[in-house]
Amino acid sequence: MPDDMKALNVKDAVSAEEWKARVDCAMLYRLVALHGWDDMIFTHISHRVPGPEHHFLINPYGMFFDEITASSLVKVDLDGNIVSDTPYFINPAGFTIHSAIHANREDANVVIHLHTDQGVAVSAQKEGLLPISQTAMIVREDLAYHDYEGVALDLDERERLVADLGPEKSSMLLCNHGTLTCGETASMAFTRMFFLERACNMQVMALAGGRENVVECGRDIQEKVAGQGAAGLSTLSEKLIWPGLTRKLDREMPGYDI
Repeated sequence: MPDDMKALNVKDAVSAEEWKARVDCAMLYRLVALHGWDDMIFTHISHRVPGPEHHFLINPYGMFFDEITASSLVKVDLDGNIVSDTPYFINPAGFTIHSAIHANREDANVVIHLHTDQGVAVSAQKEGLLPISQTAMIVREDLAYHDYEGVALDLDERERLVADLGPEKSSMLLCNHGTLTCGETASMAFTRMFFLERACNMQVMALAGGRENVVECGRDIQEKVAGQGAAGLSTLSEKLIWPGLTRKLDREMPGYDI
């Protein structure tokens, strides 16, 4: 890690609530890197800062995900202004996508956007995510789609992205682009992304044998599995999955919480 990143420490300059959001967000960046989902310096994860200002945290443009710390995250407002002392700047495309959701979905405290090979591959398929695995069927009822409009630099796209996500869905395929999830907590956003990315990976592997050889489950089974998957997922995520991920990260990629 570069020396200037080691020297940056904002813990004593922010509230306890903001520091927790920073640590959780930095954890997400490290976890994405640990799972091999990162795209060098591209893609982004954001976390709303508790409080009435609607500020949110996002990655400093140019850092790899395994370098990011709680202190290095950049705090911005919904107009894209950096509102905390930092030597860093942000990715404009990241601001477009994340500000759209944070401005319109009060429940979306955390937003994750990725460009994995398998996520982009499925996002480019006409039929989208198919009901061919248990994992996919858990995801599909919560999945929205947004057509590709080019690199997300046009702020006008925010209105269409939010309309496609809607008021209730928390997962999305950005067509020809990648995957996106959101959640009230870092844990739920990550758990949703884990399921979505796994479902996409399974689909790519299954389709390698030819579309004609893939077995789709019927609508009754799809609805049953979706209901089973939704039941208790939040509790599992908060009480079992997130603590386990924390232990794993502390073993394999420590240093995020500085």
